Amino acid sequence: MLGTLVNAGAIIVCSLIGKLFVKNVPERVSEAIIKAIAITLIFIGISGAMKNESILLLIISMIAGAVLGELIDIDKGMNKLGKWAESKLGQGDSNFSKGFVSATILFCTGSMAIVGSLESGLAGNHEILFAKSILDGIISVVFASRFGIGVLFSFVPVLMYQGLIVIGATYVRDWLTAAIITEMSAVGSLLIAVIGFNFLGVKEIKVANMIPAIFLPWLFIAMGNFIQTFM
Repeated sequence: MLGTLVNAGAIIVCSLIGKLFVKNVPERVSEAIIKAIAITLIFIGISGAMKNESILLLIISMIAGAVLGELIDIDKGMNKLGKWAESKLGQGDSNFSKGFVSATILFCTGSMAIVGSLESGLAGNHEILFAKSILDGIISVVFASRFGIGVLFSFVPVLMYQGLIVIGATYVRDWLTAAIITEMSAVGSLLIAVIGFNFLGVKEIKVANMIPAIFLPWLFIAMGNFIQTFM
C-alpha cells in the first residue's frame, strides 16, 4: 500500500498548496494551464490506447461499459457524493463538487492507476504509483487553485480505488495475464483522452459512466479462454 499512500498524500499536500498559496492567478493563465493539461491528457490517453492488441475488444468493452455505466449511473452517484461532501465541508463553495468529481475521475481513471496498483500488489513495485503521485500533485495544485478544497477530498476515492486493486491483486495474481493488463490499461487510457476533451469544453461526456469498461476486458478474455477450453 506504500505507493497508494504516497499518491493520496501528494494529492492532500498539493491541493493545500494550490488552495492556500496559489492565488489570484489571472483567468486567462488558468485557462491556458487547463488547456495545456487537456492536450497532454489527450496525447497520453491516445498513446496508451494504441498499445492495445485487440481493437475489437477495445470497442466492445467501451460500448458495453458505457451501457452498464449509464444503467448504474455512476456519474450521478459521484455527483451526489460530491454534493453531500460540499454540504458538509464545502461551506457554500459552488466549485467544491466540480473539483471533487473532476479530480476523482482523473486520478482514478487510466493505465497508471490500474497498472501501478497491480504492480504494487503483485510485485511490491511502487515506481509507477510514485510517478503518478508527481503528476497528480501538479494537477492538484492547478485544480485546487481554480476549484478549491473539493480537489483535496478526491484522495479518499483514490485511496479506496487503488487500495482495493492492490489488495485484490494479491489474491487474483494467478488469474491475471499480460494480455488482460494490456487491454485494461488501453481502455483506461482512452478514458483519459475523453477527460482531456471534457477539459477543452468540446462536449461534456460522462466519463464516470464509462469506468466499468476498464474491467470488461478481463471478463471477455476470461470468457474466451473458457470457451476455448471446451471446444
